[in-house]
Amino acid sequence: MEQGKKHAERLVFGLDIGTRSIVGTVGYKTGDKFRVVAQRVKEHETRAMLDGQIHDIGRVANTIREVKTQLEEVLERELTDVCIAAAGRVLRTVTSHADWELPAEKEIEQEDIYALNSLAVEKAYEEFVKENQSEMKFYCVGYSVMRYFMNDYPISNLEGHKAKKISVDMIVTFLPDDVVDGLYKAVELAGLSVANLTLEPIAAIQVAIPEMYRMLNIALIDVGAGTSDISITKDGSIVAYGMIPTAGDSLTEILARNCLVDFVTADQIKKEAGEKEVVEYKDIMGLPQTISREEINNMLGEQVESMAKMAADKIRELNGDKPVSAIFVVGGGGKIENYTLALAKEMGIQKERVALRGEEVMQNIIFEEDVKKDSLLVTPVGICLTYYENSNNFIFVTFNDQRIKLYDNGKLAVVDAAMQAEFSNEDLFPKRGTPINYTVDKKARIARGALGEAAVITVNREPADIHTPVKSNDVIQVVPATAGEPAKLEIRQLPEYNAVISVMVNNKKIEVPKFASVNGTLQSGYYSIQENDDIEMLSFYTVGQLIEFMDVVVEDNMNIYVNNQKADRDTKVYENFSVVWTLEQLHTTADDTLDTADTETVIEDSTTYEAVAEDATVAQNVSPINATQTSVQAENADTIPVTSATSSIPMSISIVVNGRPIRMEGKTAYVYVDVFDYIDFDLSASKGRTIVTNINGRKAEYMEPLRSGDVLEIYWKEL
Repeated sequence: MEQGKKHAERLVFGLDIGTRSIVGTVGYKTGDKFRVVAQRVKEHETRAMLDGQIHDIGRVANTIREVKTQLEEVLERELTDVCIAAAGRVLRTVTSHADWELPAEKEIEQEDIYALNSLAVEKAYEEFVKENQSEMKFYCVGYSVMRYFMNDYPISNLEGHKAKKISVDMIVTFLPDDVVDGLYKAVELAGLSVANLTLEPIAAIQVAIPEMYRMLNIALIDVGAGTSDISITKDGSIVAYGMIPTAGDSLTEILARNCLVDFVTADQIKKEAGEKEVVEYKDIMGLPQTISREEINNMLGEQVESMAKMAADKIRELNGDKPVSAIFVVGGGGKIENYTLALAKEMGIQKERVALRGEEVMQNIIFEEDVKKDSLLVTPVGICLTYYENSNNFIFVTFNDQRIKLYDNGKLAVVDAAMQAEFSNEDLFPKRGTPINYTVDKKARIARGALGEAAVITVNREPADIHTPVKSNDVIQVVPATAGEPAKLEIRQLPEYNAVISVMVNNKKIEVPKFASVNGTLQSGYYSIQENDDIEMLSFYTVGQLIEFMDVVVEDNMNIYVNNQKADRDTKVYENFSVVWTLEQLHTTADDTLDTADTETVIEDSTTYEAVAEDATVAQNVSPINATQTSVQAENADTIPVTSATSSIPMSISIVVNGRPIRMEGKTAYVYVDVFDYIDFDLSASKGRTIVTNINGRKAEYMEPLRSGDVLEIYWKEL
């Protein structure tokens, strides 16, 4: 902090800005000891502070300046930086947990621990902002690590260990903006800059409860003039902070009313009562008066018990509704007679386990001046010690012409300033244009818009980015990022659009592109997809669409056959189907019986023909009209004879089951139930349902023969 002429060591200057007085302490740390080279105390001349909060900034600044001047005279050196502590008058705490997965197992360094702690503080701040329902603005003023974890196992110190994952549990504390601003303003008016800000209970515990005792469930209560600040330790760490807005001033006010004196005189009576049996004073009429210690204790007894009860209740609340094992009391307000006894009674523990702590906890504190070590000095010294534990403060920067205050964790960047200024996170990064949400064959998809331009950032008129470090008084300008062009996508750009359907038309293999149905309407490949479009890539053509695609002329009097069955222009044609249009009839079907009057013999089995129609390659390119026949020949030229009786040679057929083409192989003939060997259908899931089996739009029989081109439906129907 400052290097005085009398001291080669770097000095730390701490100020305990209390409700009744200001204590300035200057010293330095050497090993595990702290040497106090100078200390000065100055009481407020008026009640410029109430309940730990500054009410008259100017008067408090004047008192700080006087303490600073006295210390500078002793040190023969100007003091410019100072550590301060805030009372927890409106203290809020958040318990935070953070995990950090490292790219690979590595040895943990201080830098890694710092980054982990910063992550936990940021998470706590985000959580606090969500839960803060008041209009007050809060700032993080400190944190305490409860425990660390290495690969999910608790550990006291991460440094030096190898780990893939590190974690931390911590308590993060917040105070309202006006409390913090008041402290900073008073310090600045006194000609000082804040080097570190902490909480009074955090400072007090640095001295009053050494780490070796923090395995125990102990409460520390710092009873000042306006507030009583509380902290709880357990399992080696600080687990809770709290505050009650009642302390020594409430006792002073009772004395002022009963003794008919001003507040300053009443406070003096309270102090002397701890040292004398009889206290002499003058009332506001100027008349000399005396009062005994016993009378004072009786006068204050009810309020002392009330203070003790409030403190005990708060300690239980912070400790999970359980009493602690012991209570340490520090601060001037805790020196009032019978307070520790009342606190032990309210907490329900032995009176010996509630004690005022002073000299016995300051064994590692060395005073170069002749100073009595008592409970009043615990917090002032602790404020200096927190500088070594966690140096932090607030800085001011200008963000887009707005002056903002940042909690300085040592690694502030532009993104932190943007967050504090409530600058939209979306305006920092390039934004995509409006996306298009649509479905293809019932599967959701999204087409993203183009990326826009990134935010243009400068720090002190120099090009920067969101990771550029910032320091006090930097000027940051951010031109928001822009959005890109909206998404554009045509059907022909879909990967499915390039798929084709292969069919045999009059003994020729034809490949046709799949059609796209958009919201039930056929669209071309140049159709621009719109938001929420329902696109279906059709796996079939109608005969009419096939004729139109091939740009051929099919007369109305021509017969149309699909897989050797009579069809029309609306009949659907799937992959590997066979289509024939001719003036002649091919064979008989259930719905279309051929005229055999002029025919010697017509054999009504179409098995061999269907095999040919199903796959031209398998059929060795034999025309479906002139498929292999027996020696039977029709005499009538208008009748085309078909194949012989059922062959004993295994064959393949193609059918459509629930809209999906299926190829069946290895048998000489197929019946309906054979299809269950080719589909995934749970026949055991029949409870409360009945199975529906259709073929070509009608109810099927289980042993009904199957032919190529048959369209089957199989599904469960609720009863």
